[in-house]
Amino acid sequence: MFDRLQKPFLTVETGEAYQPVRLTYEVYQPELLVSALESLGCISKNAGPHSWSWYWQDECDSLAFASIDAFKRNLEHPARLASLHLQENQLYITLRSFKRACLAAPFFHRFIDSKIARIHHADFINKVFATDERLPHGFSEIFSEPELEKILKQRLLDYENVQAQCEQAESPEEALALLSEYSQREGGKRLPYAERYLFDLPASAPSAQVSADPDVIFLGFYVYLRGRELVAIKRWFGETGYTLANAADDTVESVFGNMA
Repeated sequence: MFDRLQKPFLTVETGEAYQPVRLTYEVYQPELLVSALESLGCISKNAGPHSWSWYWQDECDSLAFASIDAFKRNLEHPARLASLHLQENQLYITLRSFKRACLAAPFFHRFIDSKIARIHHADFINKVFATDERLPHGFSEIFSEPELEKILKQRLLDYENVQAQCEQAESPEEALALLSEYSQREGGKRLPYAERYLFDLPASAPSAQVSADPDVIFLGFYVYLRGRELVAIKRWFGETGYTLANAADDTVESVFGNMA
């Protein structure tokens, strides 16, 4: 353990922990999607078919990475933030950190109409890597589709079960106790190596009750990933008792703490 505490974990050039993430979009109009992507100055076409790179320039020039105070941007060689690949009516956006994924989701939501393509889920890894550790080669090595779906379905089933119990509770106090017990149980669970986040966005144009601001729409995604990132980093540095519940408290405090 002492050796690990002296060894930094791997980071990407913009300063965040290296944690691979893949966003998957359902594509309804591939030709219009290609046109939308290639109209952006921050998107560059790669040599392969239906493949692009997303760079930190032009439309996304103002994206903020809080972890890079010492990072010197080179405007002639902008940082590559992600790779995009269109295949069989699905768009895959591959990124190397949770922060980049949390910036990418609202960014592309602004520029890609939901009638053209719509974000469906995100797959990610709940760990950080040593600087000399062997890294996974490609997402096919990282993610098992059956295992990810199994984990996701179990999580949804657990939530639906507690929701049904709350609806059948004899009092608000009983319902609150059930929710509290569920939250504590979930917060203390050991996180799986790889996991899937399912997006549940409004199917139509936002109503008065639903914010149209992409940053607000994807706030839940940020809180979800940030908590898991904190668990991975805290445990790397020896805080083995640090749980998702602790991370949720710290994340909510950092997001909403100054709003009181």
